Amino acid sequence: MSGHVKSVHLQRFMESAPALLSLLLLMAVDPRTAVAAASRNPDCGNHLQQMMRVARLAHKESVDLFKTFKASQGEMSEFLCKVALKDVPSPVISGLEPPERVESIYSLLQDFLPHFKRVYDQQVDIQSPGSQLLAQLSAVPARGRSLAASVREVHRSLFPNLPVLEPPAGPTELPPAQNVFQQKVYACVVLRSYKDFLSNVVRETRTLRNQLCRKLRPEMNTFFF
Repeated sequence: MSGHVKSVHLQRFMESAPALLSLLLLMAVDPRTAVAAASRNPDCGNHLQQMMRVARLAHKESVDLFKTFKASQGEMSEFLCKVALKDVPSPVISGLEPPERVESIYSLLQDFLPHFKRVYDQQVDIQSPGSQLLAQLSAVPARGRSLAASVREVHRSLFPNLPVLEPPAGPTELPPAQNVFQQKVYACVVLRSYKDFLSNVVRETRTLRNQLCRKLRPEMNTFFF
């Protein structure tokens, strides 16, 4: 091969190298590629099983908490909980691909936690010191952090080529100062939305199992029902 021909081939390779590198990078972070890799992970079911356990427990506690709050408000509870507030996180999990939906779950968990701190601080001034409501509210952040850690582990293990999940850099926007009635409405909407969100997380985890862990042995599926 003449030196001129070699030069031409080298020039063509150098021209195509950036496009090839871009393609390889895209394949590394493409959610669809990540899904295919996750389905080959032998621990796929174990990670999602742990996430399911924590999500179910968190959901059960959120249902009990919501009932306790409504009982503490008497006949006003039904009215308080039907008000719509734009400052409260939505319970809806977003995203088209499984990695995006796992990221949405993690992000929403981070969004809810500051609202629960706000609700707890407000209810301290309303409830008696030994109230059951305050005790249940105080347990929410720890359970939420436990679920967030489980979600982060699922994301890290099943989608290792995607960026690691991190808490938001900035503070969550909270509603302005509220009177006592507004605080009750706010608390009820936060608790209702969080309960609905956790119900969605349980359902989503089951869906993720069906989508991602296709190569599991049949007996592994008995962990989910």
